[in-house]
Amino acid sequence: MDFGGKTSVLPAEAFTHIRMIIGIILGLGVSRILIGLARFIQHPGKSRIYPVHFAWCAFLLLSMMHFWWFEFGLRSIPLWTFEKYLFVLGYTGVYFFLCTLLFPDSLEDYTGYQDYFLSRRSWFFGLLGLLYAADVIDTLIKGNEHFEQYGIEYPIRIMIFIALCITGATVKNPRFHAVLATVALIYETTFMLRHFSTLS
Repeated sequence: MDFGGKTSVLPAEAFTHIRMIIGIILGLGVSRILIGLARFIQHPGKSRIYPVHFAWCAFLLLSMMHFWWFEFGLRSIPLWTFEKYLFVLGYTGVYFFLCTLLFPDSLEDYTGYQDYFLSRRSWFFGLLGLLYAADVIDTLIKGNEHFEQYGIEYPIRIMIFIALCITGATVKNPRFHAVLATVALIYETTFMLRHFSTLS
């Protein structure tokens, strides 16, 4: 990597340098979710748990742990550019914004987490769809070999999830959202265990 044409940095060093800021942003998101969940223990009578909201919290926690795990693949990038750096930071930032959407600073304008989540669903699913689109770019910048190792399941998975995000943003039916959150959590768990059981 070239900084102002003066210093050359090895790919491994560049990866370590960039991974630090990714960890900071991701850590803020994880903290937001954990602090939000802790409120249910600290003040059990203040806010009632909405299972769909709770499932998406679990989904995001799992996704962020997964993200930190599979982003080890960035070490294979031979040359880092500022554009790639900005993209990876933006990708990580989407996780943080999703976390802030799940746990707002205040619920005073809403009757509870169900009312809040359903009213903010277009933002939540819009960002979630963006996350899946960014994942495609992230996978491609790691190389064609990395992209192809997941087979046909990967592009099908991306297309289905983006379609479900579009549907989730427009449909308000609580039963639909309960099914969607459950299926997403179960599938992402199995996908992670099948393809990312080792750090490589």
